[in-house]
Amino acid sequence: MTDNSSQITKFNPVIIALHWLMLLLIVAVYVFMEFRGIFPKGSEPREFMKALHFMLGMSVFFLVLLRLVVRFSTKVPNIIPEPKPIEKLLAKIMHIALYVFMIGMPLLGWLILSANGKTVPFFGVQLPALIAENKDLGKVLHEVHEIGGSLGYFLLGGHALAALFHHYVKKDNTLLRMSFLKK
Repeated sequence: MTDNSSQITKFNPVIIALHWLMLLLIVAVYVFMEFRGIFPKGSEPREFMKALHFMLGMSVFFLVLLRLVVRFSTKVPNIIPEPKPIEKLLAKIMHIALYVFMIGMPLLGWLILSANGKTVPFFGVQLPALIAENKDLGKVLHEVHEIGGSLGYFLLGGHALAALFHHYVKKDNTLLRMSFLKK
């Protein structure tokens, strides 16, 4: 059997689907959190938006775990032409940061709700508390979560800009590897 990893031009279709689904979920998580403020505190629409924020955030968490399993059990297509070593290093750092973000932010949200003695809704199921109630810790975790959310804009934007830079300026196959388009 010959190794044809150099002939693979696209990521596994499951990876591609998870990538774009997770993008949509992350955008929705931000939308629900940003727009909850148009409703008064304690109102039903605001609480509904917060619940959607929690549930979709936890969906990202569970999907990223699946994505990691598939990612490490499948081959990665080469970038053609091959990037410079510094570009490879920057890409690796960016991907690690994105995975830390996609795992860390939902976990922080879960910890915040647990610390505040609140239930963690997940599409009709209540997830168990990860820690005992501790309102002071909940405040600290909430601050870290907000900082992470702000950093997320830069991570996601930087990732998207890098993909567009590779596609339109470097004219390599970086973006096409994660696309359903034929080419």
